[in-house]
Amino acid sequence: MWRVFVNGEEAMAWIEDVDALRFKGELPELALIDVRLPGALQGPAIGARLRRSPRLKDIAIVITSAYLLSVEEEQAAIREADADAYVRKPLPRLNEFKLILEKTLAERRARLPLPEAQPAAGTPETALPRKVPVKPRRPARRPAAKPKPRSK
Repeated sequence: MWRVFVNGEEAMAWIEDVDALRFKGELPELALIDVRLPGALQGPAIGARLRRSPRLKDIAIVITSAYLLSVEEEQAAIREADADAYVRKPLPRLNEFKLILEKTLAERRARLPLPEAQPAAGTPETALPRKVPVKPRRPARRPAAKPKPRSK
């Protein structure tokens, strides 16, 4: 599922729609955001807004830029966006870039708390089904062949 925005204002409007439950659809697990965007809102501000979103706060954020930023400027952008990774442009080759994104996503998932098992509404926790070991099924036996009559 991809969402592409022309500028920071479009991205911010979409985040607002998600938080207000006006957006019905699959939510992303990762945001790739350029540091400098057309319009007044810049990438780090979009990342910061994602982190404040109750519905989007846990997505992985990767920021990128083609501008030659100083180490201090890169670090400031990462801090403001609370980004998981920073990738300089030109972007690496596709397979390498894909590995970077997959690693970032896996690391973000590993930091998230595991969801707690919720008992069904109105059901005491003790009524939850137990895990019952399943015995492997034996292959069905073929019926024994009837002996052939002997010829005299």
